[in-house]
Amino acid sequence: MPRALLLFGHPEPESFNGRLASHYARGFTAGGGELERIDLASLRFDPVLRHGYRAAQALEPDLVRVREAIERADHLAWVFPTWWASPPAIVRALVDRLFVPNWAFRYEPGRALPRGLLAARSARVITTMDSPRWWYTLVLRRPIHRSFGSATLAFCGLRPLAFTTLHGVRELSEARRARWCERVEALAHADARKAAALPAPAQPLATRS
Repeated sequence: MPRALLLFGHPEPESFNGRLASHYARGFTAGGGELERIDLASLRFDPVLRHGYRAAQALEPDLVRVREAIERADHLAWVFPTWWASPPAIVRALVDRLFVPNWAFRYEPGRALPRGLLAARSARVITTMDSPRWWYTLVLRRPIHRSFGSATLAFCGLRPLAFTTLHGVRELSEARRARWCERVEALAHADARKAAALPAPAQPLATRS
């Protein structure tokens, strides 16, 4: 049974993002998977990486819980709004504190780029924005796809990586929102089937030297 971790990055569970997250969870379990959901806004931790990568910073209990959930997962699903062409602060804070060297990635001699230690896990990013597609693509050059997708998740080994981007959300009618919920549920169903075919993740990353 494939295991997914849904990381919800909107501060309001009853938002449209919350509806999308609930439908994703429903679709993944209907596809034969098991899903755990963590609402990032409910976590308690210092969002500041106090020493950069120069010294280790102890993880708070909530971050330990997220780390262990990622290690158990075959698939990560992220649901959050795009604000100012980037993920919300709570999403970035989680990445800053948790996706650190020797857990999420490792530089090795003779390699210009590091080895991603989250390999053998797939991921999907579901994000909403008020910007129209042409503005996000042609003017901003798809910043979420490049920074959070390529430069963060794929950098740490998460593949295959899929994006579901909802544009012009401010103008979506209730009927169109409902159709998006149905589409997300269907995508989750397919993600569960694909995750089941992936090789099993390696030993828990926290135990690696």
